[in-house]
Amino acid sequence: MGIAVCNSAQCMCSFGAAPCPLTVISNTNTLTNGQPLAVVTDIKPVNLSGFGMCSSMANPTVASATAAAFGVLTPQPCVPVISSPFIPGSPTVLVKGSPVLTNDSKTFCAYAGIITITSAGNTQVIVK
Repeated sequence: MGIAVCNSAQCMCSFGAAPCPLTVISNTNTLTNGQPLAVVTDIKPVNLSGFGMCSSMANPTVASATAAAFGVLTPQPCVPVISSPFIPGSPTVLVKGSPVLTNDSKTFCAYAGIITITSAGNTQVIVK
């Protein structure tokens, strides 16, 4: 069981410097605490805009800046590249055919970051 995630939930990347709010636009009808519920496919740039500065050497802009600084790690602005849905999500609660996002779900950035939910934006709705 997990807590259902809604609009304004806070997410964090393992290589990011700051949390990022989750913006839910895929669903405007199914609400909790007056906020739209998130689904596992809320992974587009409009949903997660960035985590401040990225420090992953798998990110080409970080690698380039670090090389230019003679090997001193030089973080660069985060632009997440996410291609797979959050997992696991709720296997039993669907919104528009997609599993509801839960606070224990994770997704992955192409630059080796693990993106987690740090605050669900909701404390009342628990789903299986």
